[in-house]
Amino acid sequence: MKIRDFSFELPDELIAQYPPEVRGTSNLLVLDPKEKSFRHLNMQDFSDFVDENTLVVFNNSKVRKARLFGHSSETGGKVEFFLLEKLENNNWKCMVSKAKRQKKGKKFDFPQSVAAEILDESGTNIRTVKFDRDIDDAYLDVNAHIPLPPYIKRDDEILDSNRYQSVFSKVTGSVAAPTASLHFTDEILEKIKEKGADIAYVTLHVGLGTFAPVRTENLLEHEMHKEEFFISDETADKVEAAVKEGKKILAVGTTSIRTLESAWSEGLLKRGTQNTNLFIYPGYAFKVVNQIFTNFHTPESTLLVLVSAFAGKENIDKAYSAAIEKKYKFFSYGDAMFITRQE
Repeated sequence: MKIRDFSFELPDELIAQYPPEVRGTSNLLVLDPKEKSFRHLNMQDFSDFVDENTLVVFNNSKVRKARLFGHSSETGGKVEFFLLEKLENNNWKCMVSKAKRQKKGKKFDFPQSVAAEILDESGTNIRTVKFDRDIDDAYLDVNAHIPLPPYIKRDDEILDSNRYQSVFSKVTGSVAAPTASLHFTDEILEKIKEKGADIAYVTLHVGLGTFAPVRTENLLEHEMHKEEFFISDETADKVEAAVKEGKKILAVGTTSIRTLESAWSEGLLKRGTQNTNLFIYPGYAFKVVNQIFTNFHTPESTLLVLVSAFAGKENIDKAYSAAIEKKYKFFSYGDAMFITRQE
C-alpha cells in the first residue's frame, strides 16, 4: 500500500484561508458508502441525521497558543518555537524553524524577559528547550500565536482566537484544532439534543501524531507519534450502554475516532488518561464507531487514509472529486463530510 495512492490534485483557491463568515453554515457532503451515493447539503441540515438511537462523541480539547517567537541571544535572529509538549523542569519539546542552525547550547530571548536554551537535538527539527521560568497557558495567551496550519497563508488574527476553537473546547493542550468540531454551534448542539440524540465528550490533545506527514513510500512503514487522551466515567458509561443497545456511535473528527477505537476492548471503554499511536488504514476493523463526521483532509495524510479505511477509498475518491467540482472549501477552515455508515 503506497502513500501516493492517497494523493489528489486540489486547486489552491479551494484551500480555505478563513472560516465561513457565520459558524455552522458550511457545505455538508453526506456520503453513504454502502449505496455508493452522496448528497450536497448544508451544515444546518446535520441534525436531520441523528435520532434517539444516536450517541454523538466530540473531542473537547482546546487549542493552545503554541507558536512562540524568540531571538537569538548571539545574533538577534528571529526563530519560531512551536511548543509541542510540556516536560518537567520548565522544559518543552518544540519544533523550531531554521532547524540546522539551532544547536545544543544556543540561547534565546523571549517576551517579558524570558530566556531559554536548547538542551538537545532530537529529530530533524525537534528540540528540547529549557526556559528560565514556567511557560504556562497564561503566558502563552499573551505572548504566543494561534498555531494555524501552514497551508493557511496568513498570520493569525483576532478572529482565529475564537474560530479556531470549538464552542465546547474545555481542556487546553492541542497544538492544532480538532477541526471537525469547528462546524458546530450551540444551536446545532441543541437541535441534536431535541432529536433525542445523546452527546458525550472525550479529550485527545492533538499533537505531532495527527498532522505529521507520512515520509515513507510504503504506508505500512509509517509510525504514528503518541498522543494523550482522557475518557471520563460518564463518557465510558454512555458509550458502553449505546453499544450494548445497538445505537449508532457517531464520532465527530478523526481524533474522536482514534480515541474510541484505541480505548475499546471486549465491550468496555477504558477510562482515565491514556496514550495512543493507533494508525487506522484500509483493512482496519472498526470496533465501536459506525458513523463519522469529518473535514476534507490533505493529500497523502493519515487522516485521509483513516476516512478511506472507513468509507472505502473508491467512495472517498469520488466524494472528493465531487466536492472539488462543486467548489467546496478544503482543510481546517473548510467544509464538512458526514459518512452515514461503514462500507
